[in-house]
Amino acid sequence: MQREAYEEMAQLQKDHWWFRGRREILQSVIASLSLPELPDILEIGAGTGGNLRMLSTFGHVKAVELDDYARSIAIQKTGGRIEVKYGRLPEDLPFGRHQFDLLCLFDVLEHVQDDAGALKTMRELVTSGGYAVITVPAYQWMWGKHDERLRRFRRYQSKELLRKASEAGWVVSQLTYFNTLLFPLALCARFMDKIFPSVQPRGTSMPAKAINALMYFVFSSEKNLLRAFNLPFGMSLLAVLKAP
Repeated sequence: MQREAYEEMAQLQKDHWWFRGRREILQSVIASLSLPELPDILEIGAGTGGNLRMLSTFGHVKAVELDDYARSIAIQKTGGRIEVKYGRLPEDLPFGRHQFDLLCLFDVLEHVQDDAGALKTMRELVTSGGYAVITVPAYQWMWGKHDERLRRFRRYQSKELLRKASEAGWVVSQLTYFNTLLFPLALCARFMDKIFPSVQPRGTSMPAKAINALMYFVFSSEKNLLRAFNLPFGMSLLAVLKAP
């Protein structure tokens, strides 16, 4: 990712509706897993550290981040209480042979050129019966300026993610789309970007306070839907993978 994207992330991830809503959904999903009382958790691609506080409510957290600038912000945010090391999937990760009860990759896998190799490496990092929770952007046909700015390699279809995870030795416990309720708005924004190109993609800046609050309420409410059933479409995919 470009440095300005990390700067934007650091500024927005506490209050922006998308970051806040995604954290609530992920917190709900993780809370539903059969984890040990104090699990060992590793977030790969922690960025500027916006998820580390939430993850630390579940257990002992370590983190990996490739970018030096983002990693320094993550360390600063946590006051050094959470170990955030340099690492790169699939071939260059720290912590030796230590295995974790839960791996988290939140909008990271799409930035890894060898995503199949990354999923295989992740399988080796997880204890028997452990989990990985992954989110990725959905639908290659939605590719746009925002994806290029974030230096993604791809967006995913559910069948593609299912196939690659299964081939890497994972059991797919859940695979669902999310960011569904606001999908029509996102679709309009993407088409507007294509028809009327702008310097910055639409929808990436902080909206007005009332709009931000409304969109957060709508997006975060999907956690209640996901407790009951999988969502058939959306801007993102969420996968819960289990090590057999």
